[in-house]
Amino acid sequence: MKPQHYPTKWKKIQETLIFNLLRGMPTSFLGNKLRNSMYRHIFYSMGKTVCIQYGVEFIAPSCIKLGNNVRICRGVNIDASGHINNLIYLADEVIFSYGIDIQALINTSIHIGERTFIGPYVTIAGPGDISIGKNCLIAAHSGIFANNHIYADPTKPIGSQGVTCQGITIEDDCWLGSGVKVLDGVTIGHGSVIGAGSVVTKNIPPFSIAVGVPAKVIKSRNKKEIVNSAE
Repeated sequence: MKPQHYPTKWKKIQETLIFNLLRGMPTSFLGNKLRNSMYRHIFYSMGKTVCIQYGVEFIAPSCIKLGNNVRICRGVNIDASGHINNLIYLADEVIFSYGIDIQALINTSIHIGERTFIGPYVTIAGPGDISIGKNCLIAAHSGIFANNHIYADPTKPIGSQGVTCQGITIEDDCWLGSGVKVLDGVTIGHGSVIGAGSVVTKNIPPFSIAVGVPAKVIKSRNKKEIVNSAE
């Protein structure tokens, strides 16, 4: 369920004060204890034994939910601002490596399932809803972008023509290699593997191995057979 309230002026001041005081505190037993104790007052919800390293920035934490045993490394930016209905949820045992950038933008739900690992410098951005399943591996420098600019009218600037936002679904137990890009409107099926540097523009069936720009299925993990990439 998404939050349905606007943060009060005092709430915003409280968030700013807490983050400015604690964000730069070293990652130590005491630092983590203090962050967990204070952050609980400003997040939508926060589970047990969460580890948040120094230098992590949260924007609009009242729209952010953290499950149990979540680990967030330094340099991560999680921005849920922009709309009353935004919600970013990191389920139990999610691990965020360093330098990750999460942007909810407008009326966006971003859900990351249990035991999923997100590698360094990954970008995940709405405004389309994004669902990443359980036990997924998203390697470094990948990008998941649930929006696409409209450019049909050549007489108008592209930036003024709006965007589409169909959303993205990555089902359970998927592995995206380094530098993979997933574009709006795509579903990657359960148990699929996407090769490094691939650009996913169309749906990928479950238990597929897909590579290339644009990504094409070359093998099924179920049948152990090569698929004709020209199909």
